[in-house]
Amino acid sequence: MAEKIIEKSGISKQELEDKISKKLEALSGLISKEGAAHIVAGELGINLLQTEGLIKIKDILAGMRNIDLLGNVIRKYEIRTFENEKRKGKLARCLIGDETGATMVVFWNDKADLLETFNEKDTIKIKSVNVRENNGRSEVHLGDESSVEVNPEGVKIETTAFAPRQAAQRKKISELKENDSNVEIFATIVQVFDPKFFEVDAQTGKRIKREDGSKPGPNATFGAVLNMFADDGSDNIRVVLWKNQIINLLGVDEKKLMEYKDNQAAFETVKTDLLGVMVKIIGRVSNNTSFGRLEFVAQVVIKDVDPEEEIKKLEKQKPVEEKKESEKLVDEKKAETPVSQPKKTDEAELEDLDEELLSLDELEDLDD
Repeated sequence: MAEKIIEKSGISKQELEDKISKKLEALSGLISKEGAAHIVAGELGINLLQTEGLIKIKDILAGMRNIDLLGNVIRKYEIRTFENEKRKGKLARCLIGDETGATMVVFWNDKADLLETFNEKDTIKIKSVNVRENNGRSEVHLGDESSVEVNPEGVKIETTAFAPRQAAQRKKISELKENDSNVEIFATIVQVFDPKFFEVDAQTGKRIKREDGSKPGPNATFGAVLNMFADDGSDNIRVVLWKNQIINLLGVDEKKLMEYKDNQAAFETVKTDLLGVMVKIIGRVSNNTSFGRLEFVAQVVIKDVDPEEEIKKLEKQKPVEEKKESEKLVDEKKAETPVSQPKKTDEAELEDLDEELLSLDELEDLDD
C-alpha cells in the first residue's frame, strides 16, 4: 500500500511515514496503521480501491470491488457443504498465482460449481470479484455478478513467485528423522486400525466439540482419520491418514467412506484386503511425544504401484548385498504370502493416541 501512495503522490517514503504517524497520533490509536494510510491516501486525492483493467495479485487490497484477476490455478480444494441455524450452502476454494504472488479465491453457493469447470495448472480469468481480509491476508470472493473464463486465448502467465514443488526424497523407514518433510516411503501395509470420525464445521474445517453432550444433526459434516502400520523391511512406522488420503487409499468416494462411520463392522473386510498391499506414501515425520515414537503423516498416497519398478529405484540406493532382500520382497508380494505384523498397541494407548490426533493440529492435511 505504501508503495502505491508514494508512486501516485510523488512524496518520499519518510514524508509518508510522518503523515501516517501524525494521523495515528491524532486519532489516539483508534485505527490501525493501514487505516491511517488509507486516510492519508484520501487526503492526497488517491483512492487505493479504484481500479481499472486487470490487477496483479500483489496489488489487491481488502475492500476492492468488481476487479478482474488473471492467475494460474496452483491448487484446488474440495467443495464443502454446510448447514447451520442461520443458513446452508456450499463453499469452494482454489489458490491462484501470477508472477507477483498468490491469493485464495473463494466460491460461495451456486458459484461453487464453477470449481468443476477448470483444473490445476489451468489459467483462469475471474471477473467482477471483491477482496476481503481473512486473518491478515487478502482473499478474493466471487459474488452474483462474478464469472470465470478458463484458459483465455493468447494468455500465458508465469508463476515465478512459486517454484515447482520439489520431488519427494525417497527414504527407508529406518532413515526417517523427526521433522523430515516431503519424503517418500515405499512400504507394505501390515496393520490397519478402524477409522475415527469427528464432526467439523463445514466452513472452517475445525472440529466441533459438543460440551453439552448433544449429538450432531442429520446434515452434520464429518472429518476422518485412520492409522496404519507400514513396513519396508528396514523398519515399520505408524502412518496417519486424514480423510482425503483415506479416500485415495480405499479408492472410494466420500459418501462411501462415511458409511463406515455407522457400520464399523463393514470395515473389517477392508482392513483385511489392505494387508500386504504395497504403497508409496509422501508426507512428513512427526514426533509423538506421548509415546516417544516417530509417526508418518501422509499427504499423498499412491496405491497402484509397480513393485518391480519401485525395487529398481531402491536398488540404485542400496549396496549390492541388500538387493536380494528387495527381490525377495517382490516375490513375496507376487505370491501374496502373509506379512508379519508389528506388536499390537494396547487399546488404552490407541484411545489416547486418537485423542491427540483429533486435536486437529494437523487439519491442514485434510486439503492436501
